[in-house]
Amino acid sequence: MRVWGWIVAGVLMVAVRAWALGERQYVSSTRVQGGFVLYTSQKAAPLVVSDADWPGVVRAVGDLSADVERVTGHAAGVVKDVRGMGAEDVVLIGTIGKSPLIDALVKAKKLDVSGVAGKWESAVTTIVEHPMPGVRRALVIAGADKRGTIYGVYDLSEQIGVSPWYWWADVRVPHADALYVMPGRVVQPVPAVKYRGIFFNDEAPCLSGWTKEKFGGMNHEFYTKVFELLLRLKANFLWPAMWNNAFAADDPENPKLADEYGIVMGTSHEEPMMRAEKEWTSGKWGQYGAWNYTTNQKEIDEFWRKGMERDKNYEEVVTLGMRGENDTPMSADANTQLLEKIVANQREILKETVNQDVTKVPQVWALYKEVQGYYEKGMRVPDDVTLLWSDDNWGDLRRLPTAEERRRPGGAGIYYHFDYVGGPRSYKWLNTNPIPKVQEQMHLALQYGADRLWVVNVGDGKPMEFPIEFFLSYARTPQRWDKDHLDEFTRDWATREFGQEHADEIATAMEDYTRYNGRRKPELIDPTTFSLTNYHEADRVESEWRVLEDRVDKLATQLPENERASYFELIQYPVDACANLTEMYVMAARNAADAHMGNVKANDEATAVQEMFARDAELSSDYNHLLNGKWDHMMDQTHIGYVTWSDPPANVMPGVSWIQVPETGSLGVTSEDATLTRPGGRFEFSLGTIDSVTRRTRTLELVDRGKSSVPFEVKTSAPWIRTSQRDGVISPSGEKVVVDVDWSKVPSDEADGTVAVTSGDARPLTYTLRARRLPVTPDNAEGFVEGDGYVAMEAADTTSRTADGGADGDMRWVDLPGYGATKSGMTVYPVTAASEMESKTSLQYRMYLYDSGDFELQMTLAPTLNFVPGRGLRFAVSVDDGPRTMVDALEHNSDRDWAQAVSDGVRRVTVPLAIAAPGYHTLKVWAVDPALVVERVVVSYGANGSLKPSYLGPPESFHAGVVGTGDARVGN
Repeated sequence: MRVWGWIVAGVLMVAVRAWALGERQYVSSTRVQGGFVLYTSQKAAPLVVSDADWPGVVRAVGDLSADVERVTGHAAGVVKDVRGMGAEDVVLIGTIGKSPLIDALVKAKKLDVSGVAGKWESAVTTIVEHPMPGVRRALVIAGADKRGTIYGVYDLSEQIGVSPWYWWADVRVPHADALYVMPGRVVQPVPAVKYRGIFFNDEAPCLSGWTKEKFGGMNHEFYTKVFELLLRLKANFLWPAMWNNAFAADDPENPKLADEYGIVMGTSHEEPMMRAEKEWTSGKWGQYGAWNYTTNQKEIDEFWRKGMERDKNYEEVVTLGMRGENDTPMSADANTQLLEKIVANQREILKETVNQDVTKVPQVWALYKEVQGYYEKGMRVPDDVTLLWSDDNWGDLRRLPTAEERRRPGGAGIYYHFDYVGGPRSYKWLNTNPIPKVQEQMHLALQYGADRLWVVNVGDGKPMEFPIEFFLSYARTPQRWDKDHLDEFTRDWATREFGQEHADEIATAMEDYTRYNGRRKPELIDPTTFSLTNYHEADRVESEWRVLEDRVDKLATQLPENERASYFELIQYPVDACANLTEMYVMAARNAADAHMGNVKANDEATAVQEMFARDAELSSDYNHLLNGKWDHMMDQTHIGYVTWSDPPANVMPGVSWIQVPETGSLGVTSEDATLTRPGGRFEFSLGTIDSVTRRTRTLELVDRGKSSVPFEVKTSAPWIRTSQRDGVISPSGEKVVVDVDWSKVPSDEADGTVAVTSGDARPLTYTLRARRLPVTPDNAEGFVEGDGYVAMEAADTTSRTADGGADGDMRWVDLPGYGATKSGMTVYPVTAASEMESKTSLQYRMYLYDSGDFELQMTLAPTLNFVPGRGLRFAVSVDDGPRTMVDALEHNSDRDWAQAVSDGVRRVTVPLAIAAPGYHTLKVWAVDPALVVERVVVSYGANGSLKPSYLGPPESFHAGVVGTGDARVGN
């Protein structure tokens, strides 16, 4: 973990810990030269704020007082009059133009507010000597506006050690005996995105059940907790929960306090004019008739008018437009003329109720689902209205502003999803959103000018703490958290929440579990997801989760008691629960396979599935009853047993089978990576080819299908075939026989042989095997080497790369560290570059192929959409100096294709290749359209390839001397 350090009066001062994510540490627990004493000797500097300031500022100062007490055990006093304070040092907090105290300092030229005054949500924190009569020194926090001041206050809270998640994730607050603020000038920057917030949605059963139990519903007692969290995260915007709730009608204090706190309110994409859908449909606040503007315009207009009259004095972004009830498309007879009329009438209501100059009223039109289709067909809204583009509900942006649209004064924004209810599968349970994917997509949004408003659907909110903070932090300071600093974000987050000692371990756990969940969401996993028979895939996936689970559980025992609750919520529960779920489905798959072949292990596997299913319920109960039930109901969401897109009413254990075990045993044999062939009309099993470079082995698993013991014998047809066992008796757990090649005894460059397994007089089970000695060796091979008929390459592991030039605007391939299912991604920068059909920008992979003729190239790509109108998502491929083949990744982009891509988390595109002769060849992937993300490249022999069915694909092939790998020679 990097320690922040800086120079104060020529002396290097080091802070105890970097609390604030990505920011310079300006608070120390040890005395610093010229520093301001915030707390020492059981005494805190008083916090001074004017009654004339914004109520939200005064309230935040009260939070700072409480935060000082959380850290030191002693609250800082809050005073509103500095007269008679003597020579005392004070913390002076206020808003420029609102606080007489701050304005007096500016007028007397004692406070420099240059670069801050007049800037949206900016603030300055600095030490001022003799700011006014009777005060010796002041730590001044001066905001350009209400939220600027509030952010400055909460920034100091975070600097002294209070996490924004101290209440929402029960993060401990470390004690300090002294607090000193270092000299200098700290400026809260103008956020890159103006409005930044979250949307509580799909909130039943968890959030709704929790709020009902703890607060009696989603009233102001609940929402003030939300407002405070958002402000501590330096966010400013909220779409409130709406499934069975009406924010303003349920509790009139809700909108009033939102405005007082400093939160800008809106209503969701389907709820125009600050009215909740439930205000219309529930009947609690009146009967209005049909939600049909053609037949019921008068009632609907009056409904909207009353909403704006109610909320006209609050800071809001008003949603325009109209959708059908329950977030559905409008009726079939809806047309663009009707929708344009609706928007025009809504703006007339805004003129009459809020401001005659309607361009001064922030408004947004959400281009969600079919509404984007209306826009594409020609529907338009006035240019001062923000166009809110959306992702596809799975984190892939559907559309971004064109150059012409970027000139609109209303700008553009993004509605994004960390949670979704709908096809192809609802995902509501836990965090499945790796931040490299979030950063990659939101970087596109920024570069294409969608920077007016970002709002993300966070479901219940509680399981999404980490991606919420990243999303909001990136919206505010994207230059700090670019693609190359995401690991630092995670480490800084872990350090702030749990301290330095275990920060690296915790950060790695967060990265690993979100990557594993990101490659396939838990709701989509079933017993068929990971292959039991090919590439050891199920074993590898299960091992990854088990290793992670063991690490996380071991670390839990080493943490102090005051960190264990937050650790369980943020790390241990999601890891243990997702590991258990994945292992349960893999075990169910093994049970089905073993029951089919009569393997007695099937019964133990069935019992294990039952135990894992029960453990899932126990883990959820542990979460719900943590801290005496503080979070009761937060883990009520069902997540096992999906059969349609919708979540099941109850978790349903995957089906299992028991078998009747015969008294007499018999031999059963299975092998991963074996294929059934039919040469000459007879069936046989093939173990494929083992070559002299990759030197992969094969494993036969022998099982006893009865109660009595079963002897076995393994025979080979040639001395070059080695087996780990020749004979024995099968144990209850089975026997594994490893097959490999003794290359000193292989008689020629190619040799064929067999391995036969028999028991007594039973018919032998025979497997064929081929050995191939290559003209290259592990020591002199260059690039990748074909094995088992394929070459699998991580996109970043190139042997060379070319670019169009060295200037910033020239097209080039760049790494996306940590992106995707296996290692990382490669994408084309700048993302706003023009398409180049004959670019010089390439990824190159040198390969040794021992086959020739027809091959298939499989490109594993991110499921990026064609967010630029009229453009595809193209790249080109060539081999050696051959011609380029142009490929559009979205050539096949039906609803079914899209559903497959988002379910898999990748889009797989195949391209035929022709290889004239065995030997070295170079595959070149040429950039055409920017923003394409390549994760893996696999070349396999045969017109239809030779890859065996699997979810993640084969492990990376042996390779040497590649760019982007730390090992010179890597073999799998």
